Amino acid sequence: MASKSTEEKVQTIRDGYTFTGSVIELGAAIVDDAVHTDAPVRLPLGMMNRHGLVAGATGTGKTVTLHMMAEQLSAAGVPVFLADIKGDLSGLATPGAGGDKLLARTKELGQDWSAKTFPVEYLALGGNGKGVPVRASITSFGPILLSRVMDLNDTQESSLQLIFHFADQQGLELDDLKDLRAVIQHLTSDEGKEALAQLGGLSKATAGVILRELVALEAQGMEQFFGLPEFDPAELLRTSPDGRGIISALELPTLQDKPALFSTFLMWLLSELFETLPEAGDLDKPKLVFFFDEAHLLFNGASKAFLQAITQTVRLIRSKGVGIFFVTQTPKDVPSDVLGQLANRVQHALRAFTPDDAKALKATVSTFPVSDYELDKVLTSAGIGEAVITVMNEKGAPTPVALTRLRAPESLMGPADAATLDQVIQASPLAAKYSQATDRDSAFEKLQRGGAAAPGTADATPGTAPGPDQASVDAEARRIEAEILGHTADGAPQAPAPSAPPAPAPQAPAPPAPQQSNPMGDIMEGLGSVLGGGMKSMVRSMGTQLGRELSRSIFGTSSRRRR
Repeated sequence: MASKSTEEKVQTIRDGYTFTGSVIELGAAIVDDAVHTDAPVRLPLGMMNRHGLVAGATGTGKTVTLHMMAEQLSAAGVPVFLADIKGDLSGLATPGAGGDKLLARTKELGQDWSAKTFPVEYLALGGNGKGVPVRASITSFGPILLSRVMDLNDTQESSLQLIFHFADQQGLELDDLKDLRAVIQHLTSDEGKEALAQLGGLSKATAGVILRELVALEAQGMEQFFGLPEFDPAELLRTSPDGRGIISALELPTLQDKPALFSTFLMWLLSELFETLPEAGDLDKPKLVFFFDEAHLLFNGASKAFLQAITQTVRLIRSKGVGIFFVTQTPKDVPSDVLGQLANRVQHALRAFTPDDAKALKATVSTFPVSDYELDKVLTSAGIGEAVITVMNEKGAPTPVALTRLRAPESLMGPADAATLDQVIQASPLAAKYSQATDRDSAFEKLQRGGAAAPGTADATPGTAPGPDQASVDAEARRIEAEILGHTADGAPQAPAPSAPPAPAPQAPAPPAPQQSNPMGDIMEGLGSVLGGGMKSMVRSMGTQLGRELSRSIFGTSSRRRR
């Protein structure tokens, strides 16, 4: 087969990146060592919720690419969330500094460059660093994500789920680490040994191990990240008065030594968005684009349950109008089940200094469509600010592979000065809402006053008690749960609901389940198979204590906004 001429190659790219709707301009194609401004490389705005990957070796320009994409999304009215690991992205609120070198580059690309600022909201985990504090209650964070932060094994994770289940039953609000510590101390005390025995599958020894890990978290100063007021992820969906999307930058330079913490917090934000946003279908532009920087930190050492939950979230959140872009060094940093969901690829240069590097390069090349480029050579020789790109076109098919000289950001490429940061934070409408931590009457205080409530007598949320017509629904739900677990809904003799007929004589608790079992996971999976995709709406419709116990998400999260 005869090789194509340069013009034929350029025409292939030109045709492949011509779209009818709104687009993000990525740059100009490089063909046969020349930049072709008449062959612009673009990404359809309506396809950004099909997710994407920005990859490349350290120093190849990934952060600048993220910066440039965030600017254009904001200008198009799309809110953006990004994690600023090194502090380099805080310059979005400061006009760019033009220079001869920069202007020569933009002229070569045909980019009409001008210095601009963008609406930015600076956030900080627990107020650790510059930004509006972002906190989560322990109950909302849930056992699966907390297990990830605590580095628990599968058995300990299952046991932590039982502890959360117990707290949910007893109306013990877990706002912060001291609340969870109080519940575990209660279960391991003489006063709580009966409740511990009724939780079949949770041993006192395992509870003790979890308690020690919890104390270690507190010793590391991590209590500041958990508590109230809890950050509402809906804040990430705002636009500025002029219609531009607000860029929410989570500032993380002070937390580089706590990768499991910040990567898991990012997943909590995503899971909350997944649980609270309504189905949106196909939109002209996404409701939010979420850039997940240093994505390998999320997956390293993750449990099977955690990886399954991530995969399901990525697969389903697209229909809610949220696009996720993972930013990492090589595609192999992302599990194949997740990588298969990423339709848009921006691949910066890779290094091939070691046999492992060469293997990663070969694997990366194999994931691209057939192209006119020798990708193994292109990917090792691409310069800073250049990337190999393929995206999903408006018909849902991949575009031709294009080596691209990327556009330059129009705001400052680098950290903003302290005065600018302070000014933006003080002017934020979120500052008054989230800056001051609060400590309400929760599990710690309740247990200090006299221990846990008796099974079945947990405090109910006002307005959610079951009415007389709920008796049959409650009975059926308990029957399904008992069938899955092999014992009653709470693992103990249950008092009858106020409106239900008298309950039969209490049954002895079932024998403790094997350590590797996951009772709460079994509940969710079993109810899902019995009731289908409507499990969550069915549980909500019950309006019962049982419903609230089962209303946790696929990550075990349970936001106060959803209870």
